[in-house]
Parts: sequence; structure tokens; C-alpha cells
Amino acid sequence: MTTPANRLQATYLIETPLDPAQVAEVMAGEQSCGTFTRVQGETDELRERARATVEHIEELPAASAPSLPNAWLERQGRGGPWRRARVRLSFPTANIGANLPTLAATVSGNLYDLGEVTGLRLEALQLPARYRARFERPAQGIAGTRARTGVAHGALVGTIIKPNVGFSAQQTAELVAQLCAAGVDFIKDDEVCADPEHAPLALRVPAVMAAVHAHQERTGKHVMVAFNITDETEAMKRHADLVDREGGSCVMASLNWCGFSAIQTLRRHTPLAIHGHRNGFGALSRHPLLGIGFQAYQTLWRLAGVDHMHVHGLQGKFSQPDEEVTESAQDCLAPLTDGHDDAVMPAFSSGQWAGTVPTTWAAIGTDDLMFMSGGGILAHPGGPAAGVTSIRQAWAAARAGTPLADAARAAPELAAALAFFGPRTK
Repeated sequence: MTTPANRLQATYLIETPLDPAQVAEVMAGEQSCGTFTRVQGETDELRERARATVEHIEELPAASAPSLPNAWLERQGRGGPWRRARVRLSFPTANIGANLPTLAATVSGNLYDLGEVTGLRLEALQLPARYRARFERPAQGIAGTRARTGVAHGALVGTIIKPNVGFSAQQTAELVAQLCAAGVDFIKDDEVCADPEHAPLALRVPAVMAAVHAHQERTGKHVMVAFNITDETEAMKRHADLVDREGGSCVMASLNWCGFSAIQTLRRHTPLAIHGHRNGFGALSRHPLLGIGFQAYQTLWRLAGVDHMHVHGLQGKFSQPDEEVTESAQDCLAPLTDGHDDAVMPAFSSGQWAGTVPTTWAAIGTDDLMFMSGGGILAHPGGPAAGVTSIRQAWAAARAGTPLADAARAAPELAAALAFFGPRTK
């Protein structure tokens, strides 16, 4: 689908007891120059220049009951059938400018509250290349992340600091030293551990980076640590400066709770990789007739300049089906527009271990990803080093097309992982 140079396109799934074509026109007016009816000053010339337009409507099978309550329809005594349709609208980019919060408000905003719908979900966004160029790009992205960690080929094997909360700064540094020695490429804070009183970033960053530097001096290997600097904007800038001064290479932020403006400000402030954590995305996406799909979601956050995006994991512990996880990773790896090398590195996590590697390789078919394993590394019966080794052995087997059970005959760490974790995942 070709996107006109001066318009962006948004695709929605809607549910309504009304004519979907009528509802689509309401959506277009509500989110551009008008409202449900023409108002004073809304001339034909103005509408031609500034109004959103309905580009396509695909009616889908109707539902027997509404997906969401709707008092507006109830007051009118409206009943079913509850018609569903996929609707594509286009918006003039001149209405928005290079303004990410307003872009989000335009393609979402009041649409979720429309009285005409009993379900509405933003599924996808397509941007013209010239418009995309006005926004932030990843400072490091896939190539920069590989260069900083020294991992030219293969998936980056990462882990999460566990326990999430409770360790002091020194205890955290000691665990990081163990994980570096175990052979990981990447370590991240948990989303619930940012700047706690018992391990403030002012103490934790220097302590952890001392362990990282000591490992690098011994081995030549820089392990990327994503420090969780989620906070108000000025504090995040100070935290990022601290990480940079101490020789770090990455910071992490909880995207949904910081907001677009804060992440844009952070991106413009620091050259460090920004690890985008999507915690809370389920509240925006889990209902199939409400919220936002990942393609649109990651498009908006990539315009803020993140370098990595969480996609959860295949056969993991969360609710997403594997198909959704696969599509999310593919979205991250695809350029937003032709001519822009702006892919971000998908981060697989949640219930990942050696046994989920073959499914990941088969689904994604690339090593340009982070494969993060908490328990799969830290709880391996042979210790963290054996956990890392088991994952690398699983990746080698998957790439070679060798079943894990066969590969495990010559790989004791993999064999131990299959024996220990396998029964727990069934």
C-alpha cells in the first residue's frame, strides 16, 4: 500500500450497530477539522485541505453481542446486529506537524469514546517517508547494539537482575559480576526497580559499572547493562548522564508511564541506547475490540527514538499467542518507511529458556534479537554460566536444524536444562 507524501494512514477495527460507512465518516470528522455535523466556518475549502478521509471499508462478520457497554446507544434503544468492519482513514500530516503527542491524539484520542461504537481498536499506522524523517531515529539500533557488545553475529543472550527489588547496590554489583562471568551479552534491571532507597541509582550505577569494567579489562568484553531510569523527565536526564559518565551504554524506561514527550526528550539528550519496556501494554491491547495493536504502538514509540522494544516471548508465561509475538518482532525489524534504516532490536523475554529457542528461530529466522532469560539462566541446575551455555547450544542446534534432544547428547548444559525446565513448561 502506497502512502501519499502528505498524508498518514491509520487502520481500525470497529464494532457498531450502525452503518460502518456512517461511523467511519464520524471518525474522520471527529479527529480532524469537524465534528458529527458541519459547523460554522467549516467551509468546503477547509474540508478539502484539512479533513481526514475514509480510504477503505471492509465489512467483517457481525457479532451476536456488543463487546463493550455503551450508554449512548442504550439511551437510543439501539440493538444489534453488531456490525464489525476494518476501516482505513487518512489524515493530512499538515494538521499535526512533527508533534508526536498530537499524532497519538489524532489517530487515537476521542475515538475510543465515540457513542457510535461498541468496540474500536487502532491496528496499524503507515507513514510517508518525508514525514517519518521529521521524527527521532534510534541512536544505536541493531548495528550500534551489536558494535557496543561486540556480538557481530548471533542472538544477544541476556538476563534480568533477580531478585527484582531488595538487593543493595553492592549486592546488585556482585550479581552483575557473576552474570558477566557467566557469559551474557546484556543485563537489564526489572521494570519495578528504578531508584529505590536501598539501591539508589547514584550508588548502583557506579557499583555495577565497576563490575562491568573489571570484566571488560579481563576479557575485552563489554556487557551492556540497561539501567532502569524511569522517572520524571529531568531526573531521567540526570540518570542518563550518570550512566554515560560511568561508561555505561544503555538505559531503560517504562514507555507507557513516562510518555512520548519524556522519551523524545531523553532521546535528544543522550547517545545511549534506550531499552523500551512496554509494561502496561496489555491494558492497551489485550481486548481484541479495544485499544491499540502492536504495529501501531511500536510505530509511535519508534518515532520517539527507542533502540530496543520488548515483544514478550514465544511459548512464554504471558497471555499473548505466539502469532502475536512473532508479528511484533517482525514489526520491530521492518523499516517504518522505504529508504529508512530504522529497525529496532526486538527483546524476547518472559519464560524464555533453551527449550524455547527452536520455536523462536523458526518463527523469526534471524539473530537480530535479544533473547533474555531470567530463570532459564539463574535457575539452571549447573549455575548461571551453564544456563548461558545451554541457550547458546540451543541456538547453534536451531540454526543447524538439529533437534535439541539430539544436540543435548553432546551438550551437557543443554541436556541439564531440558531435564530440569522441560517438565515445568508442559
